[in-house]
Parts: sequence; C-alpha cells; structure tokens
Amino acid sequence: MRHKLFFLLILFAGSSITSSLMGQGIEDLVKNRNGLYEKKITFERKPAPLPGVREADITWSKTVWRLIDLREKMNQQFYFPTVETQGRVNLINLLLKGIKDNTITAFDPPANDENEFTVPMSFDAVKTQFGAATKTIERRNFETGQMEPVTVAQEIPTDQVKQLIVKEIWYFDKQKSTLQVRILGICPIRLYYRDEDVAQEVTLRKKLFWVFYPEIRNLLAKNESLNARNSARNYSFDDLFLIRNFDGYIIKEENVYNNRPIMDYASAEYASKESDRIKNAIFDYEQDLWEY
Repeated sequence: MRHKLFFLLILFAGSSITSSLMGQGIEDLVKNRNGLYEKKITFERKPAPLPGVREADITWSKTVWRLIDLREKMNQQFYFPTVETQGRVNLINLLLKGIKDNTITAFDPPANDENEFTVPMSFDAVKTQFGAATKTIERRNFETGQMEPVTVAQEIPTDQVKQLIVKEIWYFDKQKSTLQVRILGICPIRLYYRDEDVAQEVTLRKKLFWVFYPEIRNLLAKNESLNARNSARNYSFDDLFLIRNFDGYIIKEENVYNNRPIMDYASAEYASKESDRIKNAIFDYEQDLWEY
C-alpha cells in the first residue's frame, strides 16, 4: 500500500511539472513563432573585455591589411543571409543599420589607404558609395500626358559586397610571452559592373567605407551568425572575428615605400608568394625567440 501511494505521488508530481512546462512552452511559442523560446543571451551580451596592452611590454609589432573574400565557403557566414532570416542579418546590413542609427561611425576610405579613421561619413554619403543616392527622373503623368520630375530612392545593393579588407596589428607581448593580434578596422568592398560593361564583363571594385573595430564591437556582439552544427549555440560576429573564424590573405604590410600594397610590385604567383612570405615572417618571429 505504501509503495502504491509513493508511486501515485511521483506520478502526480511528474504530470504537474509536465503540464507546467507544456503551458510555458505554449506561451513561448505564441510570443516567438520562429523558435521555442525568446533568445536573450546573445542580444543582451556585451563584448568580451580584451587584456590591456602597455607600450613598455610590446617588443615587436607589424600592421598588415588582409583581404577576405566572402564568396569562399569559410567566409560565407558574413555574407548570408542576404535578407533578414529569423532575426539574423549579414554583416554589411548590420553595419549599415548601425550607421543609419548613428550607433557607429563610417569613415571615408582615403585614396592612399592611410589614416582610415579620420573623415566621418554620413549615411547618405554611404548610400552614394553604393550608387543608391536619391535621383530625380522624368516620368509621364498618364492623367495629363506631361513629363514630370519624380524623386526615386534607389535600394542599396548589399549583395554586391563580396569582399572585406581587415586592418590588423600583430605584436609580441613580453609580459605574456605570446604573439597577439588585434583587429583595428574593417572596410567592405563592392564588386559590380556598369550596364555598358556587361558584354565585356568588366568588374569594378570599390572601397565603400571604414569602421573602427573597437567601436563596433558592441553592435557585433549582440548579433549572431548561424552555427550550422548547433543553432542553439550561434556565434556572434564579434566571436567570429576574435577566434579568427575566417580565411584571407595579406595584401599589404606597413613599409618604407609609403606602405605600398603587394600588387604594386608583384603580380600573379609572385604576389601570392609575397603574401605567404609576410605571413610566415610574422609567425617566425615568435618561433625564433625560443630554443629547443
């Protein structure tokens, strides 16, 4: 009799808990029609604090510019989704939203790629870079039959942003005895062609704007990219950059020749070898400090 009463108590408690959970799940589903629960962890998180750096501890450093092609499979997490999907947007749409809302600052890309973060740009100036500025065209009024000027706002072709330039500084910290890297800025690249160049397939390449990475970390940390292996643990864009979950190659290093890019003195296979030489020189510096 005692065992039977104990079993009934457990069964009643279990059914109560199940009913409570099912009721809570239904409420969550009503509020969040794209999932089982309301996501708060990512959207309320702050960027992870980075360790401080003292000038006295830096014994060596080098600034490089790296090109990331978003068409490569490893980098497609920054390119997709091209339209908002389940609250997720791609990197360029996220940056444009931040610029439009004045939460981050866009800077005009200088012709010589120096002092990238000095001349701020407005959102209208960024739209002009995309060729999406407001235009006035002539359209016929079908009621009067007369041609009248009409103001047309063009959409921003964000799908044309297929590359990024990342400016980063590598340095050796003697206090920690490690080689470290910090990202300083990001510049989206627009690849497009003019209508008259379609037949010739002439692709144009344009730097749109620079953003200062430490300033945009708050925005990147609160927006996530899909983790194909486990969508319950999606990475934020800040996570992807911090753990360096991307692939690219060096296109320029700081040098005495006005910081000239590799393409100015090498091409084709020689440019690829020069990029690898710079990359290997960075890692070899740390290795050469140790004896085995």
